[in-house]
Formats: sequence, structure tokens, C-alpha cells
Amino acid sequence: MRGKPAPRRTIKPDEKFGREDIAKFTNYIMERGKKTIAKGIIYEALDLISEKTKADPIEIFEAAIKNVSPSVEIKGRRVGGANYQVPMAVRPERSYALGCRWLIDAAKAKKGKKMAIKLADELIAAFNNEGNAIKKKQDTYRMAEANRAFAHFSR
Repeated sequence: MRGKPAPRRTIKPDEKFGREDIAKFTNYIMERGKKTIAKGIIYEALDLISEKTKADPIEIFEAAIKNVSPSVEIKGRRVGGANYQVPMAVRPERSYALGCRWLIDAAKAKKGKKMAIKLADELIAAFNNEGNAIKKKQDTYRMAEANRAFAHFSR
């Protein structure tokens, strides 16, 4: 590795809720620098969650992210001319990023509705331990369990 590692950037909390995790989620949703559109999507999704569930949308958001975030992932490792799928532990920052990415991808995969509605539905489904993002996590765990024999290849 050349040079020094990039410094950790601090993220300013979002205006409405004053939370860094929502600001980070906004950055994951944002496309082509359109941050106000991303904020609008998230705030509308959180409003829809509070209407549908009659509960605090922040708690549902936190629990959904926690339910989707993996603790193990699969990485390809080349050893002696063969490629092995090696299960590895995930750092908390990467776990949060993967959970957010899986939620957003699952919401984008649905068709025919506004993004805010799709995101709200996916967050509620993840809160209830169902939906495509949870399925992705379970598939990852299944792969890690199947390839547990190669765990000794991780450094």
C-alpha cells in the first residue's frame, strides 16, 4: 500500500432529525449530486412509515438497518490456482454500508411506485425480518456456512 490511508471524514447530521446515520443513508441514496431530492425521498419515506405503522419512524429505520446489516460476508480468495469463497467477519462500518446498499437495491428493484413508497415498504419489511434485503442477508449467511471449511484461508 502506497502513501497513507485516507482520513475518516465526519458527516454532518441531517437537518430534520439531527442524526448522522440518516445523513449517511441520504448520501447512499443520492445520485448525480442531487442531495435535496435524496433528502426528500428519505423524509417522505419516514413520514409514510409513521402513517402506516403508527410508531416512531426513527426506531423502525434503526431496527431495519440492524436486521439487514450482515456480520459475515463472502470474499473470493485465490489460493494455489483455485478460487475459494472465504467467509470473513465484517467491520461495523462496512456492515452498515452493506445493509443500506441492500435496502436501497431492494427498493429500486420494485417497479411502478415512487421511490419513497418503495423505500418505506422495504424498511417496514426489513423491520419485520422479511423482504428482499433480508433474503439477501440470509443468502450471504447460507453461502458463508456452506464455505466454512475455507475459513482458514482468511488472513
